Amino acid sequence: MSLIEHLKQVRDYRTQPRYPLWAVLVLIIMGTMSGAVGYRALGEFVERHQAVLLELMELPHQRLPSYSTLRQVMIRIDFASLTRTFNAWAFEQLKLQPGEHLAVDGKSIKASVEDYDSRYQDFVNIVSAYCVRQGVVVGLAPMHTQAGSEIDMVRVLLETLKLQDVCFSLDALHTQKNS
Repeated sequence: MSLIEHLKQVRDYRTQPRYPLWAVLVLIIMGTMSGAVGYRALGEFVERHQAVLLELMELPHQRLPSYSTLRQVMIRIDFASLTRTFNAWAFEQLKLQPGEHLAVDGKSIKASVEDYDSRYQDFVNIVSAYCVRQGVVVGLAPMHTQAGSEIDMVRVLLETLKLQDVCFSLDALHTQKNS
């Protein structure tokens, strides 16, 4: 199945969407892969490539969503559902070779911070496994920082991927001994 077919399986939480959710998600993924960082940069990416994207995506619209629509979707999307969908697609596409190098790391999503003034903030952290040779992410796992740790989430991701005969590199956080 294509990425679009997989993204069509993500439940749309919106009641009266102007654009199909899969189309908004494809634009976000494409913009991010092109180096767009932030909502305005994603909006500029969409605006810059609007004519070509409308034709390729075969959407019955005169224009594509603005940065505010992209932002609203990113804020409210069910990350767990999107992650499962992305992982299923990536795993179908991936052909790992024995000895393949995978870099595993976690990154915080700045816009997801809750209780900004609190001493114990809660935000979404995304742990990813990146295939260095092929230049693709092979798996993602989201977590809220107050619900667990990156160390635990990496373990869950690696168990989910069930990869064998590959080499993982992790940052120093993962060198801690069990207590």
